Amino acid sequence: MSVQSEGAAPGRYRHYVLGVLLTVYTFNYLDRQIVAILLPALKVEFALSDTQLGLLSGFAFAVFYATLGIPIAVLADRVSRKWIVAASLSIWSAMTVLSGTAGSFAQLLMYRVFVGVGEAGGSPPAHSIISDYYKPRERGTALGIYSLGIPIGLLLGMVIGGQILEHYGWRMAFYVAGIPGLLIALLLALTVKEPRRGAAEDTPVADLGTAPKLMETIRFMMGNRALVHIFAASTLNAFVGYGFIAWVPTFFVRDHGMSPGELSIWLGLIIGIFGGLGTFAGGYFADRLAARRGEGWRAYVIAIPLLLSLPFGIGLFFVGDATLALMLFIPPAFIGSLFVGPALSVVQGSVSVQMRAVASAFYFFVLNFIALGGGPFTIGFLSDLLVPVYETDALRYAMLAVAFVNIWALLHYVLAGRALARQAKAA
Repeated sequence: MSVQSEGAAPGRYRHYVLGVLLTVYTFNYLDRQIVAILLPALKVEFALSDTQLGLLSGFAFAVFYATLGIPIAVLADRVSRKWIVAASLSIWSAMTVLSGTAGSFAQLLMYRVFVGVGEAGGSPPAHSIISDYYKPRERGTALGIYSLGIPIGLLLGMVIGGQILEHYGWRMAFYVAGIPGLLIALLLALTVKEPRRGAAEDTPVADLGTAPKLMETIRFMMGNRALVHIFAASTLNAFVGYGFIAWVPTFFVRDHGMSPGELSIWLGLIIGIFGGLGTFAGGYFADRLAARRGEGWRAYVIAIPLLLSLPFGIGLFFVGDATLALMLFIPPAFIGSLFVGPALSVVQGSVSVQMRAVASAFYFFVLNFIALGGGPFTIGFLSDLLVPVYETDALRYAMLAVAFVNIWALLHYVLAGRALARQAKAA
């Protein structure tokens, strides 16, 4: 089948494709984040420091995930995107299974690196496929639905990881997380059609010709002030989010004495339900507010709630009751997920059709290298650094320090909204 042979099918089939890609993204996050609930067990198994745990849950995955995403996306702007996603899913699922066989920290670190290698080819081609099945006015909502894979994957990672850890051990948790992905890769390859590039645009797209070179795309994006601020805001927002997701289970185990099994249910439901609602709401309300009140609201829809969430994100570290601390975690879980759909819709809508996969990959390169790599590692490093001063409360104050980064993110969301409004007015 030619890469350009299928148009964007209306109705049910495009929803089916979105559903399959959502399932793929769910396993992307399940396999990526299951390690968070397993950190206390891995610390005991391999006698690790918090810095090593931060490396395992952050940079080990993020470095190759971020850097390889760009060359894979360059390929995806030229060849069949569905085959890239299917191959990537197969690789990261196999590496997750192998993580359960690790006999040392070095082996586990290597397998987690290769999980990152596989996942590098997942999202940018998927964003490009979705953008060719859904029109611009629907795209924020569609990308928000696709991004529900984040909270659903986190929910499953917490619950499956915590329950299996408690009853069967951490190795079995990796096996159960990784094996289904191999079957989903086969389903994707056999049932998803590659759409024609530009099929869903409101204005017919002429002959596309040759895809732009990598640096041409990057220069184009860096010349767009709104995109620069969206990149900065999303990266800082995710720096806090990824750091919290990686370390909040360990925080509740250490500071509140909760068991991994009990904690996995609580956090799975909070992150899965409220994080999922936030992910969907961000894309949904961004599309509607942008249509009614202007494009700047694709950023303001994140900025205003983020300001409101700050007291909750700080307060959860100062209450002694575990249940109350978990309740205070609900607003940050909801609001911290709002940015995903609006940010992706701005990225996809600001570049030409043949830049889309590379645009997403560059966005994820910046986001994941700094946020996914740096967030968990920074908290782990600060926790070790603060032990002489705060002893058993070191992790609490390390996470608290990182929470204040959201104030910086808030500033960039406001600047992004202003830039989007100016660009829309000029157009």
